[in-house]
Amino acid sequence: MNGDAILRLRKQVGGPRDGALLRFSLANALLADAQAAEAAIELRRALEFDPLYSAAWKLLARSLTEAGDPGAAIEAYERGIEVATARGDKQAASEMKVFLRRLVKAGSNG
Repeated sequence: MNGDAILRLRKQVGGPRDGALLRFSLANALLADAQAAEAAIELRRALEFDPLYSAAWKLLARSLTEAGDPGAAIEAYERGIEVATARGDKQAASEMKVFLRRLVKAGSNG
């Protein structure tokens, strides 16, 4: 299922519908298909289109965590919290703070 969605979304990359939402959707499908590193690449592209897309920051941090790059994930959460706070997106900021605390705590325990 995800493979079909990934193919459909990839066909739209570079076309008139390419943008933050398309890249976010592609990354979400990649992450669901256990392709975390590829998802992170697409999320970075989504953020090139819209650096204030707080959901993309949150998913980027999750992708980086799953790809085994906790340092980059921490940076993404921190930036995402800044963006969400500046936009008044309190729910996203709160969620990212929780995930950031868990990630930092896990790193201090390892």
